[in-house]
Amino acid sequence: MRITFRPLSVAVLLAATLAATGCANMSHRDKNTVIGAGVGGVAGSVLTGGSAIGTVGGAAVGGFIGNQVNTGRRR
Repeated sequence: MRITFRPLSVAVLLAATLAATGCANMSHRDKNTVIGAGVGGVAGSVLTGGSAIGTVGGAAVGGFIGNQVNTGRRR
């Protein structure tokens, strides 16, 4: 089985990476949201064979899950 990355999944991953590294003032929850959206977008793209709807849907679900993750840290 050969996995190929479509241009859209690469663009989503690049955007998530830039957003995560370019915003040093983001809260921990915001960083989790961005990371979740990036991972979800790539996973959605891979699972649907590069479909734009799968990529966007995966990013939305991943962002939501990343936002809801509780790291267990208390401030």
